Amino acid sequence: MKTDILAFGAHPDDVELGCGGTIAKLISEGKTCVIVDLTKGELGTRGTDVTRKEEATESAKILGVAARENLGLKDGFLVNSEEYQMEIVKMIRKYRPEIVLANAIDDRHPDHAKAAKLVSDACFLSGLRKIETTIDGEIQEVWRPKQIFHYIQWKNVEPEFVIDISEHLEKKLEACMAFKTQFYDPKSTEPETPITSKDFYESLTYRAQDLGRLSGVAYAEGFTTEKLLALKNFDGIIL
Repeated sequence: MKTDILAFGAHPDDVELGCGGTIAKLISEGKTCVIVDLTKGELGTRGTDVTRKEEATESAKILGVAARENLGLKDGFLVNSEEYQMEIVKMIRKYRPEIVLANAIDDRHPDHAKAAKLVSDACFLSGLRKIETTIDGEIQEVWRPKQIFHYIQWKNVEPEFVIDISEHLEKKLEACMAFKTQFYDPKSTEPETPITSKDFYESLTYRAQDLGRLSGVAYAEGFTTEKLLALKNFDGIIL
């Protein structure tokens, strides 16, 4: 399956929180997007891996992604190992994306930065012809994405560019709140965490609003890039 965008998250909900608006925007413009969650989020304080799977499925429907997969790697203990790299290589070669979106390069949760490096290395390895992988009994063709962009999560990493999500913020929030066990719910009797507060939920809007303020739009999501971006012209730049 050839897709335009392959978005990786260390945990279910990472993609929605970090770049859900961008994905919604791209899909609305006719692009195809697939989400791959590296772990089941089984160490999450609230909910279970079963509820996370149900929530991830519902969120994927809201965003309209073409597919969503979970690699079942060990939550809390991601390592940049050959075993984990090869599982990601299989996904890259399966979906053949032009662009990969990955976790923040630095963040509060140690899995996030680890996932960022893990996905980045796998993108390089996926383009090496002497690395052979199979899926469903068939040898995969090599593939290397053209770009890897890292979305921003808990920490205020300085973005190198932003995407205008002004018309898609509500879709992002809806997709995030599909993970109802994880975020603000005044009726919940489960333990509080840094992401279950009302302030965290509201931060999804005011962070996007602040990035929008800085870039001249209503709402935006920020990214860092692994290599210098070249523009063919100034079309599409908001002045």
